[in-house]
Amino acid sequence: MKSVLNQDRTERELLIDKLRTLLGDRLSTNDSILQQHGRGESWHPTQAPDAVAFAQSTEEVSQIVKYCAASATPVIAYGTGTSLEGQVQAVKGGICIDLGQMDQIIEVNNEDLDCKVEAGVTRKQLNQHLRDTGLFFPIDPGADASIGGMTATRASGTNAVRYGTMRENVLALTVVTANGDIIHTGTRARKSAAGYDLTRLFVGSEGTLGIITEVTLRLYGLAEAISAAIVNFPDVRSAANATIQTIQMGIPIARIELVDRAYIQAINDYSKTDYPLRDTLFLEFHGTRDWVAEQVKLFDEISQEFGASGFAWAEKEEDRSRRWKARHDAYYAVWQCHPVVAAMLPMSACQYPDLRIALPKPNRTLPRQTCIHRYSAMSVTAIFTSPYLSIPTTMKCSSLLWRLTHAWCNAHSIWAVPVAVSMALASASSNTCATNTVMAR
Repeated sequence: MKSVLNQDRTERELLIDKLRTLLGDRLSTNDSILQQHGRGESWHPTQAPDAVAFAQSTEEVSQIVKYCAASATPVIAYGTGTSLEGQVQAVKGGICIDLGQMDQIIEVNNEDLDCKVEAGVTRKQLNQHLRDTGLFFPIDPGADASIGGMTATRASGTNAVRYGTMRENVLALTVVTANGDIIHTGTRARKSAAGYDLTRLFVGSEGTLGIITEVTLRLYGLAEAISAAIVNFPDVRSAANATIQTIQMGIPIARIELVDRAYIQAINDYSKTDYPLRDTLFLEFHGTRDWVAEQVKLFDEISQEFGASGFAWAEKEEDRSRRWKARHDAYYAVWQCHPVVAAMLPMSACQYPDLRIALPKPNRTLPRQTCIHRYSAMSVTAIFTSPYLSIPTTMKCSSLLWRLTHAWCNAHSIWAVPVAVSMALASASSNTCATNTVMAR
C-alpha cells in the first residue's frame, strides 16, 4: 500500500526535517532499519515505515506524536518486534517510534511489591534486576518482549493460571495520546473506586488509543520450592478432564499447558528433546516444600484416574528452564517443520466444560490435504492457540480454513472474532491467505 507520506514529498521532507532536528542521529531512514521495523515474528509480509524514531523519554514521544498529528501521519509504536499478530506493520507507512532505548527501571518498592519501569524494559531484564530482592515479575509470554508491548497487547503466558495476565498486573500507566498529550492513569494503590478505570482501557489497546511509555507493575515473592513436570495422557480428552478436575479440587497450580502429540514431534525435532509422542501436559507447582509435595500428590492421584503415565519431574532451575523453553519454542518448531507455509494463528476461548469437547475436534475436521494442524493450550484458563499451516496452493485453501475455523468455534460455543484478514503473495505463482482471530470478551 502506498505510504501516506509519499503522497506529498514536500510534506514528508518537512516532517523528517522536524524529527531530525529533535532527534539527530536517532532518526533513521536507512532501508535495513526500516525493513527490520516493518514486521514482527508473524507470517505477515514486511510493511516498512517511512522513518524510525528512537525515543529516549516520554517528552520526546509526545513531541514526535504532535509533529505527526499535525500532518495526519500514522504512528506505530515498536518494542522488541516479537508480535505474532502484525501489530507493528506500517500498512500506510508513517513514523515508527522505537521505544527500545527507554529501558530504565525507575523504581522498585520491595515492601509494597511493585515497581515502575519504562516501556522498553524487557521482562528478562526486569527479573534479572529483581534477583537479589526475592521478588519476580511472573508474566511470561515466551519471547523476551518489552513491558510496554506486553501491556499494549495484554500479554499472558504460561503463568496466567495463577498470576493472571497483564490486565491483572498493571497498576498504573503513563501514556502519550494521539494528539501528543501526556496522561497518567491509575495509582500504586491496590484498590480504588474513584473515577474511570482508564488503565484497563489502555491495557490491550494495541497502540490504537495511545503510546504507553511507563508502566507500574505488581511483583510477587519468589516461591520457596518450585517443581515442574511433564505428564503423558492417552488422548487429549483425558488430559482436559484431568485439568478440569484439578481446578475443581482447588489445587493452586502455577502453570499447566496442553501440547498434542504432533506438536511434541515438532518440539523434539526443533529443541533436540526426546519427549514421548503422546498428548502431554506441561505443569508447574509453586509454594513451600511441604505444600508443593502435597499438590504433586493430589495431582498424581487425579491424573492416574485418566490414564496418565510417564511422569517426569524437575526441581533444579536449569532443568525446569530447559523444559519450558522447549514449550515456548513450539511456534518456531512448527515453522521449522514446514518453512514454506504461512501460519494462521487463531486464539480462542471457551468455558471449562467445553474445553474437553472442543479440543479433540480439529484434526478430524480439517482435511489433511489442505492444511497441517497442531494445537497447544493453556488448559486451565481454557485459552488455546491452533496454528493452521496453510499450504500455499490456491485462495480456495485459505477460504476453506477460514470457514472451518468459524464453524468449529460456533459448534462448540467458543468465543472468537476475526480482527484481520490479510493476504500475502508467497511467490509469483502461489498465493497464501491467512486469518488471525483473537479472543472476544
